Amino acid sequence: MLPTACSASGFTLIELSIVLVIIGLIVGGILTGRDLIDTAAQRAQIAQIEKYNTALHTFQGKYGGLPGDIPDPYASNFGFQARGQYPGEGDGNGILQSNCSNNASGVGNHTIGSGELAIFWQDLSTAGLIDTYIGIGAGYPNESTSSTTTLTSTPKISGWLPTAKIGTNNFVYVISIGNGTNYYTVSSVTQIICSIYSTSNPGLTVQQAYNIDSKIDDGLPQSGNVIACYQNFDVGNSSNYIGPAGGLTQGAGGSDYCASSTAATPYANTTCYDNSYAGGSAAVQKYQLQNAPIQNCALSFRFQ
Repeated sequence: MLPTACSASGFTLIELSIVLVIIGLIVGGILTGRDLIDTAAQRAQIAQIEKYNTALHTFQGKYGGLPGDIPDPYASNFGFQARGQYPGEGDGNGILQSNCSNNASGVGNHTIGSGELAIFWQDLSTAGLIDTYIGIGAGYPNESTSSTTTLTSTPKISGWLPTAKIGTNNFVYVISIGNGTNYYTVSSVTQIICSIYSTSNPGLTVQQAYNIDSKIDDGLPQSGNVIACYQNFDVGNSSNYIGPAGGLTQGAGGSDYCASSTAATPYANTTCYDNSYAGGSAAVQKYQLQNAPIQNCALSFRFQ
């Protein structure tokens, strides 16, 4: 009688290959799933901005001015929050501004917790043109002077600003940049307070910013209707409130500006864009896609 064959211990190469293939399929499926989710979020963010543009035009057509900017007595007669008497508190000039100090010299373009920048969302909400109620209390037009509004305070930032469709703790707010151009901005807002202005951080990865910009604009961070700028008092010093995503090294041009950079911006982990790429020009920045997964970007969308 022939001896019985003994089974070898462990896995054969074929079995190990099958296991590795299965693991690869699982990992690939997870990564693909994440990519699909991220792509869906990017599309949802674009759709949200488009919806706000539609709401804006509807409001203008019905009430004859921008939300937040229409003056009294018209605003009160339409049932909106009463306006203040100073610039940036509903002055009808077509530029959305703030007035944290509530006086004739307190007008600015960046304090998102005061003046027209704050009341913009309440006007759209009161008119029934956005699906989230945004409420401003009795302290308008400089509501947040006496307290700090944060992600966990009462009320929370989400009671002041609409939550963005992409990222974590990202919100949509309005600012005016440079020569008085109005923008929706998406970044990670961490506090709103007039005495030290508002603080936010880049809330998009470079890849997300590039994909969104490329889909609806020119794919360049410093030109067109979509630019990589955001509101942040902490971008470097007290004279710069609206800066380019990634910091002052990328060319902030003074208070309330986000000027194009003409200086060489080399690759760095902290930057959203650069002009050191092969064949590049100091006058043309591109998104720093070497940093594609890093959350170093924010976007501003010109009113359309």
